[in-house]
Amino acid sequence: MTDILIAPSVLSADFGHLDRDVRLAEEGGADWIHVDVMDGRFVPNLTIGPAVTRAIRRATDLPLDVHLMIESPERLIPAFVEAGADRVTVHQETCPHLHRVVTQIREAGAHPGVAVNPGTPVGTVRDVLPFIDLVLIMTVNPGFGGQEFIATSNRKIAEAKEMIEDSGRAGEIRIQVDGGIDPSTAPSVVVEGASVLVAGSAVYRAQGGPEIAIPELRSAAERALASPTLR
Repeated sequence: MTDILIAPSVLSADFGHLDRDVRLAEEGGADWIHVDVMDGRFVPNLTIGPAVTRAIRRATDLPLDVHLMIESPERLIPAFVEAGADRVTVHQETCPHLHRVVTQIREAGAHPGVAVNPGTPVGTVRDVLPFIDLVLIMTVNPGFGGQEFIATSNRKIAEAKEMIEDSGRAGEIRIQVDGGIDPSTAPSVVVEGASVLVAGSAVYRAQGGPEIAIPELRSAAERALASPTLR
């Protein structure tokens, strides 16, 4: 997959005007809306639940990409899918029975994905590749927006790409990156194999807002893919 998808994270939106900010992202050309769910236990922050996800669903027809940074995600998967999640990604680190959880997501009617933290080897998701549609490489430590991109993440993205190709599912499983993604870091991640870019601060806190920031981010990524010197 060489087409680039942009998934603005509402973590950086104005929660007092969430419907407006979701629509601004859609008008700016967003492909998915990324919903960061944090429980204050797995990560040191507490964010939104199914009720707010349902409100986001009412604000847009774009796919909702729900990222569960929570312990025991199997407890809440049905609620998030019922609230409108099209995609649900869980963390390898919180799922001792990972195959069971990704199967649960699929059976609930959503596309399953698995995320790995910066300190987690990407090879830990190898055995569930036949059952998922997305691998999320965290390019910062999860829990807060606005963090600096961890440069060693590029190596993990390349490893994920090779692993997916070896599985025979190249073209079926997307590699997503989340954390510190902006026009300066997007080129390196897409060259290594990422095709879904999650961006929060770079979209909602950029001068001009989502309508300017999303096209700039996409352009930076697409120029990198087209450049023979970067590939």
